Amino acid sequence: MVLPGIILMIIFNFIPIYGLTLAFKSYSVTSTISSSPWVGLQNFQIIMKDKYFWQSVQNTIGISAIKLTIEFFLPIILAILIFELKWTPFKKLVQTITYLPHFLSWIILGGMLITWLSSNGMLNQVLRLFGIAANDNHILNASSYWSIASLSDVWKEAGWGTILYLATMSKIDPTYYEAAEMDGASKIRQIWSITIPEMSSIISLNLILSVSGLFNSNLDQTLVLMNSQNQPKAEVINSYVYRVGLTQGDFSYATAVGLGVSIISVILLIITNTITKKLNDNQSVL
Repeated sequence: MVLPGIILMIIFNFIPIYGLTLAFKSYSVTSTISSSPWVGLQNFQIIMKDKYFWQSVQNTIGISAIKLTIEFFLPIILAILIFELKWTPFKKLVQTITYLPHFLSWIILGGMLITWLSSNGMLNQVLRLFGIAANDNHILNASSYWSIASLSDVWKEAGWGTILYLATMSKIDPTYYEAAEMDGASKIRQIWSITIPEMSSIISLNLILSVSGLFNSNLDQTLVLMNSQNQPKAEVINSYVYRVGLTQGDFSYATAVGLGVSIISVILLIITNTITKKLNDNQSVL
């Protein structure tokens, strides 16, 4: 039963690793990977001098840092609030509403955002109701893009991120809360002393995965929301690799960028896991 999965993993995960050699070659579509000449670290040297690449790095770190700050804590808070709801029908309604954006593609959500943030969109209409003059097309404003990209991603994924926390909280022994109530502990104290410590392992795991993915921005979101006006602030590493590798045909350079980002992500993964290991009584969560 395991054999088909192993075969698929070898074909689609291990064999393609050979393609990483493109990062050290000068490849063209008229040649093969094996016949392409070796150029050593030349592609990486070009990366170091490419201002557009460093601009995409800056945008990626900026957007990902905002997402990490909000999207890491918000699902925890939202999960606790949902868990504390006592009326089951209302709890299910809240879960459905918060989960729903996750199942919508960025094509749909992006179209909604572009409409809402346009000159005559919902955002400007609401601002006008409060007497604020608003006629800007916000999606074309490069200075606003980081906030738009970060908050829209949080809107899409925050509810879905509560699933693991809710599953963990459902396994907490209810006698802990009963004993705390008998001792006179408030609801906030119970959450702080029982709920959060019981979720520490899954919180640590999500932190590791979030930090290690700091350089892996959302390509679908970027391709939908990016335009010629906001591109200086919207271009991220993934969209830059896509543009250079597929649209311009520079596969060697794009592979070098992807390899460098993967190495940095692994380093961040190891560092975060090491720190988390020390904070959790020297027990690694990986």
